[in-house]
Amino acid sequence: MTTYPMTAHGADMLQKELHELKTVKRPEIIKSIATAREHGDLKENAEYHAAREQQSFCEGRIQDIEGKLSNAQIIDVTKMPNTGKVIFGTTVTVMNCKTEEEITYKIVGDDESDIKNLLISVNSPIARGLIGKMIDDVVNIQTPAGSIEFEIIEVEYI
Repeated sequence: MTTYPMTAHGADMLQKELHELKTVKRPEIIKSIATAREHGDLKENAEYHAAREQQSFCEGRIQDIEGKLSNAQIIDVTKMPNTGKVIFGTTVTVMNCKTEEEITYKIVGDDESDIKNLLISVNSPIARGLIGKMIDDVVNIQTPAGSIEFEIIEVEYI
């Protein structure tokens, strides 16, 4: 059985999405299928086929979320002592040793990752390179853009 690491915030977001799908989206789709059926011949009814496709997507997403939540390993770093070590859920500030540019990432689960908001997946090359390291460590990380050397400036358990 595969476990899915996720932050407490990520689990809450999935719970909210699941609630929305079950209480709002699913009834809307059922209503649109019933309306499309009233239009007659189902073989040539585009509305009916579109609604059935939506239903299939919705039910698949519900099963996916329920599966992930049932196998979730929720990690709340705010309840752990800050040892200065980079682990799942920590917020890490690193400096690119070449450009001296600082950037702050939060290491999160796959479903929570959003690079625009600097939330990186635990499975990303940068996160894999940082996990297990300590403040002031210099890390050489292989990225798709090439090898980048980072110095870990700060590790926060927030």
